[in-house]
Amino acid sequence: MVLGVMDKELENIRKKRAQELQQQQALQESMLEEQEKQQQDFEKQKKQILRAILTNDARERLGRIKVARPEIAENIENQLILATQQGQLQSKINDEQLRMLLKKIMPKKRDITIKRR
Repeated sequence: MVLGVMDKELENIRKKRAQELQQQQALQESMLEEQEKQQQDFEKQKKQILRAILTNDARERLGRIKVARPEIAENIENQLILATQQGQLQSKINDEQLRMLLKKIMPKKRDITIKRR
């Protein structure tokens, strides 16, 4: 009899624990979905702002940079958005202006010379 009662109690504890774990997992999944939705909304807003402040040529160049060097493209996008929010941009950024900004941001290349003997 004592074993039967203990088995039932143990089974109840297991069921309770399994239910708690399921609830935690469901909560974590919903939080993850919410974070993904917020990230998507943020990216959508970012694209809209960039579309408004960049000419087509500049947008294409930024897209190519994003493929080759995503961290630099992200940096440029953030700078452009910040400048827009602070009211520092009066007109759209064209390709030439974007290239000038890139020259300021891009790391300097090292010249390597090989001397043969």
